[in-house]
Amino acid sequence: MSTPLNPFRPTAGAEPPQLVGRAGLLDEFSYGLQIRAGAPGLLTIFTGARGIGKTVMLGEAEDEARRAGWAVISETATRGFLGRLGQAMLPFVEELGAGPPKRRITGLGIAGFSIDTELPPEQQVGWRQLGEELLRLLDVQGTGLAITLDEIHGADRDELAQLAASVQHFIRAGLPVALVFAGLPAAVSDLLDEGVATFLRRADRIDLHATAIDEVEVSYLEVFAALPHRIDPSLLRVAAEATGGYPFLIQLIGYHLWQVAETAAGALQPEQVHLAISAARRRNTRMVIEAALAAATPKDMEFLRAMADDDGPSRTADIGQRLGDARNTIGNYRARLIDAGLIESAGHGLVNFAIPGLRNHLRT
Repeated sequence: MSTPLNPFRPTAGAEPPQLVGRAGLLDEFSYGLQIRAGAPGLLTIFTGARGIGKTVMLGEAEDEARRAGWAVISETATRGFLGRLGQAMLPFVEELGAGPPKRRITGLGIAGFSIDTELPPEQQVGWRQLGEELLRLLDVQGTGLAITLDEIHGADRDELAQLAASVQHFIRAGLPVALVFAGLPAAVSDLLDEGVATFLRRADRIDLHATAIDEVEVSYLEVFAALPHRIDPSLLRVAAEATGGYPFLIQLIGYHLWQVAETAAGALQPEQVHLAISAARRRNTRMVIEAALAAATPKDMEFLRAMADDDGPSRTADIGQRLGDARNTIGNYRARLIDAGLIESAGHGLVNFAIPGLRNHLRT
């Protein structure tokens, strides 16, 4: 019996073999696709720590929309994203038969807010006009347009305000549009509280958290059953516990465990499972932890190392005592690190690490 290809894909946004612990999160979105205009689930935001599966959920929403026959445009909220959304709209407009078939984009207006085409100036359209034209064409077809926007915490405020205003206009006009976006929790909260995109506060906010270990274990049992060599269920439980329910580690540990199993002569031994777990943790350190710490200042690192002294959530008062800093200074660093997605609030006066493995990494 040949060994199937490794089903785990531990890269950013790649579709996992099973979507563990996320059942029902897109039910409102799916229902909204049927209603097509104005349903609450069509305006959704996913938040959570790095590697918690935000981008994967955007991909699931895109797949769900495509299955419903909707047009889908996917973007990341780096500068100029609004212009790129407009570029992506134009082929849909042309395909549905509106406007000259050879019309194409030749340039972008200020801040990417307008689309210039080869049409005469009086016929050139802005972002909102192009979007409305596309949505009306899709409405006639009985479908709609789904836009997904990743890393919204890094969005240009002016562009985000323009996007929010346009989507609000589309919804008021009864047009079939969906907007699903994702970002780090605290940064997204600050962004929406600024008033730049007040309308987006109405979004159905879904905070993604770690998956229950039992669900990870069940998933591993099902996926690894395809291997020709049996893996003892107790060892799969060890692997599941090592993930901490963290989606990226679920993929990483699964990937390395499958890799070890492919070359095994028989049933896996405990030391082989621990070898796979160690390899996954090292890669998680390189891909997630070191990348997340890259922009941390020396003071940030002092704060984080002071937290690492605790085995669980840390009291900010204790951190201040360890560092000898004033309360307002500690509060500033706390806010910075929460915005960076490195730590998270764990209750009144408490903080904890937001990325699995970060505490141990700092200790070593």
